[in-house]
Amino acid sequence: MWPLVHALIFSLLLSSGATAQTRIDLQGHRGARGLLPENTLPAFERAMALGVTTLELDVVSTQDGVLVISHDPALNPDLTRDSQGKYLQSPGPDILSLSWAQLQTYDVGQIQPGSRYASFFPEQKSINGTRIPRLQDLFEMVKAMGNSKVQFAIETKLTPTRPEQTPDPESFVRQLLKVINDDNMQARVQIQSFDWRTLQAVQRLAPGLPTVYLTAQLSSLDNIMARSVQGSPWTAGFQYKAHGSIPRMIQATGGSHWSSFWRELDATQVKEAHALGLKVLAWTVNERKAINELLDMGVDGLITDRPDVAQEVLRARGIAW
Repeated sequence: MWPLVHALIFSLLLSSGATAQTRIDLQGHRGARGLLPENTLPAFERAMALGVTTLELDVVSTQDGVLVISHDPALNPDLTRDSQGKYLQSPGPDILSLSWAQLQTYDVGQIQPGSRYASFFPEQKSINGTRIPRLQDLFEMVKAMGNSKVQFAIETKLTPTRPEQTPDPESFVRQLLKVINDDNMQARVQIQSFDWRTLQAVQRLAPGLPTVYLTAQLSSLDNIMARSVQGSPWTAGFQYKAHGSIPRMIQATGGSHWSSFWRELDATQVKEAHALGLKVLAWTVNERKAINELLDMGVDGLITDRPDVAQEVLRARGIAW
């Protein structure tokens, strides 16, 4: 239990109400997934043309140690066609089982028409023939475009319950840091993950690099597992029952940012996180009403599939990004 003085200070912070931000980190989720094929170079180029602050993306490793940009450790049948132009019938193969050259035989330029996934993004334009890029390709494209300001929010895609799908956390982080260092992008990168083991490795191997602790408490993904007697395998030993709140868990890890599923945030939690010195990001928010609600809470960043829509809201409120 907190000492009484800490409790009184925190109570005053909460009673003061949320303070809306005057500047927001506007992150294009998987580039601009609502407009162009996700995690592809055209999507990142579009997001930059829209003026986002940060490009949000995911990385996995191929069999031959190439870091590529993909949300899924296994090829997603909703997005992926084989060399014959046919959509995969089931998830897989794992990207870790494929060489970089083999991976380039797959087309990820169009969501499978008629799929449930396609119904979420009716305005996404197809670009047939688009391939999964390397992280290095994105860095090189950004440099070639002369963009010296855009930041990168890079998510490591690990699942503690499926260790065979990815390198181990420390090896994964070493691969990632090498690419970042080789392209001299250290000052423009933040690393994020639901699997907090990688973030702890980042803090050991690259002190000072911002680490963003992702959270979700959904039926499909719950990396906090607040009610679990055994605790969560996702949170690197920092358990909810020992700390009593997610912001206090993240403060204990030494992280700099909390990135929460947007529906799970409220003004009280945002205030608590700010009082503990954390920045708060909300993912993935696309609707104007929800964006306004999150801005009212005082979040520091928005992660969105529709940066064009978010910008309209920000302009109307006089908020810079």
